[in-house]
Amino acid sequence: MKTEGPATARGGIAGFLENPVIGMAPWIIFSLLVGPGRFEIAVLLALATTIVLVAAGRIVNRGSSWKLLEIADLVFFAILAVVGVLASDDTRRWLETYAGEVSNVALFLIAFGSMAFRMPFTLQYAREQVDPAYWHRPTFLRTNYVITGVWGLAFLVAALAGAYGDLVLHNPNNIWTGWIIQILAIVAALRFTAWYPEVARARALREAGEPGPDPPDLSGLFVPLAGLLVPIGIAVLIFDGNVWWLGVALIVVGGTLTKRLTAHR
Repeated sequence: MKTEGPATARGGIAGFLENPVIGMAPWIIFSLLVGPGRFEIAVLLALATTIVLVAAGRIVNRGSSWKLLEIADLVFFAILAVVGVLASDDTRRWLETYAGEVSNVALFLIAFGSMAFRMPFTLQYAREQVDPAYWHRPTFLRTNYVITGVWGLAFLVAALAGAYGDLVLHNPNNIWTGWIIQILAIVAALRFTAWYPEVARARALREAGEPGPDPPDLSGLFVPLAGLLVPIGIAVLIFDGNVWWLGVALIVVGGTLTKRLTAHR
């Protein structure tokens, strides 16, 4: 992530491909799509997305190094594709039910495992966006540890929600455990990834006694999340009429919070 110093001169496509969120795109696609009757299409889309992103990264950024997340993407989804082709009907049904949780747990382990080996996976992307002089600065390193940890926790939340839907509710397509909670966790991590580097940069400048903007306040982090409550409330009204009152409450609370948080920015 950009935490200090100017970004190196790169085109828009190159900068897009250097974002760690792009490396997680296949996992997000797979975890949200997979389910009964959707295993094959989820694997194929995730694997195809991985191949396209890796190929584009090698073409656009010819000096770009292989990253842990890219390798994990290729290996994980290639193995799932092969297993899906060779698996028995019982194994395929198990994968349709639990592969989403498996992928979320795998990314959780990748995130915290990379931190345990002192190489948070976002760091490899961040180093291609800033001057090498900043690579070993505490603020730069700490920011990548924090963001990597937030992504790991987001996928852990998604895994736990999916597991609850599968094992307790026996309903992989439950709107809350299969969709809303998982989407909220991912959107929260996405927003934090965009918000936190600016906070870290502003704090670093202040600690160094250098001029710079004030750190962004929490409203910048929560406005998109509050706004998301409105479409979630609408989805609840459409797909879970038994708790229509909750859908209405989410719409009202989401609209009110968004208005108030925006006014304080």
